[in-house]
Order: sequence, then structure tokens, then C-alpha cells
Amino acid sequence: MTVERVEFENTFAVLLEDILAELPTFNIPSEGAAWVKECLEYTVPGGKMNRGLSVVDTLRSLRGEHATITPDELHKARVLGWCVEWLQAFFLVADDIMDNSKTRRGMPCWYRREKVGNIAINDAFILESCIYRLLKKYFRQDDYYVDLLDLFHETTYQTELGQLIDLLTAPEDDIDLNRFSIEKHRWIVTYKTAFYSFYLPVALAMIMNGEKREAAFTQARNILIPLGVYFQVQDDYLDCFGDPEVIGKIGTDIEDNKCSWLIVQALDRASAEQRQVLHAHYGRRSAEDVEKIKQIYCDLDLSAVYHAYEEKSYAELCALIDQADANLVPAGVFTKFVAKVYKRNK
Repeated sequence: MTVERVEFENTFAVLLEDILAELPTFNIPSEGAAWVKECLEYTVPGGKMNRGLSVVDTLRSLRGEHATITPDELHKARVLGWCVEWLQAFFLVADDIMDNSKTRRGMPCWYRREKVGNIAINDAFILESCIYRLLKKYFRQDDYYVDLLDLFHETTYQTELGQLIDLLTAPEDDIDLNRFSIEKHRWIVTYKTAFYSFYLPVALAMIMNGEKREAAFTQARNILIPLGVYFQVQDDYLDCFGDPEVIGKIGTDIEDNKCSWLIVQALDRASAEQRQVLHAHYGRRSAEDVEKIKQIYCDLDLSAVYHAYEEKSYAELCALIDQADANLVPAGVFTKFVAKVYKRNK
């Protein structure tokens, strides 16, 4: 484990105490404070933390190899990174409820914990609100404070729109694969995943570093959004073909009638007979139905299709980085991201 990862992980305890220390100012009963503590400890840490760590990595890349970053600046970059992790926790708690998921990060989903249930809906709101408590504490005095608020609000809205179209495209009680398409899948994952997972951490570091040029933010988006789409395609593939012990969850995209990369690729390649099987069994929850869909995926050799897509995406991303203006955003900002996700298995 790297020193930076240890420092980042240690920062969570500081921020948790910040949130808990403020609760008495609201005269919250003790059981409420205890609930918030348990919820935050259960839902925020424990992931790969790539999003949060990327804020710190990006700031280092922007400053350059030999530039000095003060301890205060590093702490503030870690705070921003944890705000991204808090946003992720907010999305995941809500998403697990909507998808009726069973596990998250190798543990039962928060809403499935004893005595939690639908209280998790309100807990998701609290998780989101914590972001703004932390931003207020650490950045209110900075001239870029409003820019941070605006970026978090904008990114949250983009992600919620992506989630909306995901849900409207694939309702569990009205299965219609004719709603699915390669183009719609790309739109959903761009808004549901790419903006908050890839653009947000980099843009936060850019704002903290004093970046004002719109061209710099545009260049970052033009590389990071395709990278985010590639990342989500990986997720879709691992949901079906990944090892639950490794990825930390049991994939349910087939049962949940999700407009995933695998099903849109299958629909694009299937024979008339195979399409009938897909329409008859996709979105159903029995093990037999799921197995029939997976068999079609295997018959169409979607694993090979995925690996070809992965290599093509990697080459295209490397080309985008090579062609980018390093005077706007250093190439290292992007190459570190690519290195983290290329050929990942969890």
C-alpha cells in the first residue's frame, strides 16, 4: 500500500469526526448521531477509492514533478477526494435500493442491513449533504468555493439524469428490449458514470490549482468522458463474467433488465432465433433464465468482442492523449487514469 493511499485512508477518520462533531449543534438525539456514524462508516470507505485518490494524483501532475505542495494543500485535495467518495456512496446506496441489489463491496447492501430498510433512502440524502458540510468547513474562505459547489451540483444532476434514463429504458415490470440500443447505452453511461467517476476528480484538482481556462476543462472532458465510457463497459462485462469474490458484488444486470453493453452487443449480433431467446428470458430472475442469456453471450463469443473493444478503446485513448495540448493539461493526468483501469478485473 502506497504512502499516499495510507494518508488518504487516514483522512476519512478526520472527516468523519468533522461530521459527527457538528451534529450536537443540531441537538440531534443520541440514537440519531449513532445511526449517522454507523451509516458513514459502513457506506463511504471500503471501495477501491480510485476516484478520491485521483484528485490528489491530478494535483501532483498539474504542479509538476518538482513543485512543492504544502501539507495544507494536500489535506484539502484529500478532502475533495473524500467528497467524491461521499458522492459515490450516496449514489450507490440509492442505486442498490432501486436495483434490489444484494451485496456491495463484499457485504450486504446498506438497505438490507437489519433495521435499515427504507431508512436508507434518507441516509442517501444525508450522505449527499455531508459533501456540502465538508466543502463549507474547508473551502468557504477560498475564492473558488462557488466553483466547487457548482461542479458538484452539476455533476450530481448529470448522474441523476443518466440514472433516470437507465431506469426508464429498463423497468423491471415492463421488459422491452426494443428500447435498447448501442447509442442509448453510451448516453446512459456517459451521464451515469463518466462525468462523476472521471471528469469530476480531475476538474476538482484543476479548480483547486487555479485553472480558469475553459479550453483546459474542455480538453479534460474530451478525453475523460470516453475513458469513463470504457470503464463502464468493463463494469458491464465484469457484472456477467467477473468473479464475485474479486469484484465484491454479485452481478444482477441480466435479472435487473439493465441496458448493459453485453445485451446491446448481443442484440446487434444475434440471429432471429437468438433474439427470440433474448426477448423471452432477459430481465427474468430465475437461474434458468439467466443461464439461457449467458449461453447466448457465450455462443456469440462476447468475451472476444469485449477484449477487441478493450484494445481498440485503449489505442484510441492513447491517441487522444498524444494529440492533446500538454500546455492545457499535462498528459500525466490522463495516463495515470488509463493505467488504473486498463485490463482491470474488479
